[in-house]
Amino acid sequence: MNKNLLNLEDLENNPSSRVPVCLVLDTSGSMEGDSINELNEGVRLFYDAVRSDETALYAAEISVVTFGGNASCQADFSTLEHQSDAPQFYACGGTPMGEAMNMALDMLEKRKGEYKASGVDYYQPWIVLMTDGMPNGSQSELSRSIQRTCDLINDRKLTIFPIGIGEDADMDVLARYSPKRSPLKLQGLNFKEFFAWLSKSVSKVSQSTPGDKVQLDVDGIKGWAEL
Repeated sequence: MNKNLLNLEDLENNPSSRVPVCLVLDTSGSMEGDSINELNEGVRLFYDAVRSDETALYAAEISVVTFGGNASCQADFSTLEHQSDAPQFYACGGTPMGEAMNMALDMLEKRKGEYKASGVDYYQPWIVLMTDGMPNGSQSELSRSIQRTCDLINDRKLTIFPIGIGEDADMDVLARYSPKRSPLKLQGLNFKEFFAWLSKSVSKVSQSTPGDKVQLDVDGIKGWAEL
């Protein structure tokens, strides 16, 4: 069965309220070496942690978009019950951040339409945006993605976690994506710590009621980010 039909069938067979989470990850050439290795390991551990939590397994829908040379969908929104192993990332190319964010937002709008058509409730979506550099794709795509993101956040239809990696991360452009919360800088290469925190946060949200305000574990953030 084709992947899209499987995802639509899952909405009919599994009535759990969904937690849509999109990882938008920098895999440009500057991520070569330890950074891409640690990112791969962190995402793998995130997948494992969500799979081991019965509530999150049926509620969390994970998608992955990378930007390294071009924007690429590595995994479309679906529960991990219907995904294979975590994607494997390779570092190459430039940093088309705007193109990747627009792809992620398009995928999210499509999935939200499918939730509504199937009568499946969903929590406020999350986007995790991680980069170690400056965007160098289309300026118009960058501006459009920033405007779209901010409109959704201001309408309380999206939560974003912008995260800088290393000293060369453009924290100013990350801040433009996040009108409500300052971007965070990863401590060293603490990808595993971040994704452990993310899996716990997704689990906490999946056990709440859609529309409830869920407090983030700020003390947990201190374990992987510079506040």
